[in-house]
Amino acid sequence: MGTYRRIDVNESSNVSVVRFKDQKIIDPEAIQELGQELFDLVENDGRKKLVLNFSDVEFLSSAALGKLITFEKKSKRHDAELILTNISPEIFQVFAITNLDKLFQIKDSEADALAVL
Repeated sequence: MGTYRRIDVNESSNVSVVRFKDQKIIDPEAIQELGQELFDLVENDGRKKLVLNFSDVEFLSSAALGKLITFEKKSKRHDAELILTNISPEIFQVFAITNLDKLFQIKDSEADALAVL
């Protein structure tokens, strides 16, 4: 487990809760770095239960969404469970329009996500 520039990771029992440091996830370089940090959680750290908390995120670019989709696939390949929480109504709308709300397991709050994992 290293230190991360784009995310904060906290352990809650056996669940890794990930919060994003950037409010707007739009810069291609930042998205690349963010993706690698997320991938490392399942590929290198072997984490099996992850909650991505979007409470501090105001905007996601389509490239960031693409990175999340890739992360979801990697998580499945490593038998990791992934739940997204605290998504703002504006961002959730994008998930709904693109049918990503069907791909991802999404809960209203971190507590709801922790209750299922």
